[in-house]
Amino acid sequence: MSKKCVLAYSGGLDTSVILGWLMDKGYEVHAVYVDLGQPCEDRDAIRKKAENIGAASIRFIDAKEELCRDFAFPVLQWQAKYEGVYLLGTSIARPLISKKILEVAKEVGATAYAHGATGKGNDQCRFQLAAEALCPTIEMIAPWRIDEFRSQFPGRTEMIQYCEKNNIPVKASIAKPYSSDENCLHISYEAGKLEDLNVNGLDLVDFGMCVKPQNAPDKEEEVVVDFVEGIPVAVNGQKMSAYEIVDALNKIGGRNGVGIIDMVENRFVGMKSRGVYEAPGMTVLYAAHRYVEQLTMERELMHLRDRLAPEVAELVYYGFWYGQKMDALLAFNKEAQKSVTGSVSLKLYKGNIILNNRSSVNSLYDEGIATMEGGDDYNQNDATGFIRIQGLPGRVAGTVHPRF
Repeated sequence: MSKKCVLAYSGGLDTSVILGWLMDKGYEVHAVYVDLGQPCEDRDAIRKKAENIGAASIRFIDAKEELCRDFAFPVLQWQAKYEGVYLLGTSIARPLISKKILEVAKEVGATAYAHGATGKGNDQCRFQLAAEALCPTIEMIAPWRIDEFRSQFPGRTEMIQYCEKNNIPVKASIAKPYSSDENCLHISYEAGKLEDLNVNGLDLVDFGMCVKPQNAPDKEEEVVVDFVEGIPVAVNGQKMSAYEIVDALNKIGGRNGVGIIDMVENRFVGMKSRGVYEAPGMTVLYAAHRYVEQLTMERELMHLRDRLAPEVAELVYYGFWYGQKMDALLAFNKEAQKSVTGSVSLKLYKGNIILNNRSSVNSLYDEGIATMEGGDDYNQNDATGFIRIQGLPGRVAGTVHPRF
């Protein structure tokens, strides 16, 4: 009796070859496509390919809403960006993919979980760390970390030949100038010609969500986003689900060239890598959310959250979503976001996000106190004692250790 295995299946060259290879090794393979709103993929073609290869089953699981509601929005509430720039679109999706695949494994009685992530990248860590946290007994199969597989498939040529021999349809026989990964949160582009830092990423990449900023309309477009307790709830006055909000802002931000970055990042496995990302909807949400926070969060709470945000970004990027530290941080920020309710109007123009106005019933901004004019409740004489107390340690240290 063959062993049962679930495969994280995208329908691309790698996972199609891995599906056939696992079957050659005697596995009963159940392919799982987790639908995260990938904007550029043909789901019917993916299904037919898995069936033609001989998968025991092919499951399509719609997890778009869960991705946005339970994974992306909590990270947004943290204002978490890896190394100050990356909005973690791929990283956020991996623990959810593992969760859904393990649900299928339980259903079909599979004891092994296979994926097509390489041994040099971050995704192998994210898939496996999530899977083992959820199901410690699961057997992980990562073919790219297996000598036998790499010997059989040292490059794309051998993989294409395998597909031709086994009647597995492939789109083309020539490698793309880069590889990509997509979901409704973003599309990432890396490898190939992008490994040359002299190559202009904006010129090379054929973006799937965004127009290039210089090709965006020569007119500002206004967009209004409403939040309740840090959660986006409406766009332009229309209440929407989490996925609908992301999808709507992808279209609005995308046509205005918003949300493209080109960065060299530090991978979890130790190397630096170059990536180009587009995340129009989430970029708009990060900006709008921050403007509401500026009105509604107390200074010390905001500063504490901001000091912790890089910790959250690292946990997500490395793959430690399912852990006590992440649980505690998410619980903290759920409390911290209770006052973050309000509305923000932004104007988008050729890749730029321009604040138009913002308001909140919980606003802590008091024009009477903030004004430089007289007649407010702030007694400027009080500042003398405040500064003297704050300066006491410095005066004592300056007496003992003169600086000039």
